[in-house]
Amino acid sequence: MRSRYSAFAIGDVGYLLCTWHPRTRPARLDLDPGQRWLRLDVLNSSDGGPFGTHGTVEFRAHYTAHGTPGTLHEHSRFTRHEGAWVYVDGTITA
Repeated sequence: MRSRYSAFAIGDVGYLLCTWHPRTRPARLDLDPGQRWLRLDVLNSSDGGPFGTHGTVEFRAHYTAHGTPGTLHEHSRFTRHEGAWVYVDGTITA
C-alpha cells in the first residue's frame, strides 16, 4: 500500500500498473499533473501477513488538486498474485 501511494506521489504509472491485479487493471492510467499527494494515513489493515493470500487496507490519502485540498478515504483489497501483493479494487468512503 505504501509503495503504491509513493508511486502515485511521484507519478510512476508503470509501477502502479505492475502492482494492479491483471483482472482489474485498467488498460492505461492517466494521472492528473495538477494533483499533489501530501500524506498517507493507514487507518486499519487485515490479513495480508507473510503467508496470507488476501488482505485489506483502510487509508486516508491527503492531496491538493489544482490548489484545492482534498482527502481520499478508501478500503482497498489486495491479493497475492504470482508471489507479489497486488491491488484488486477499493471502495471509496465519504
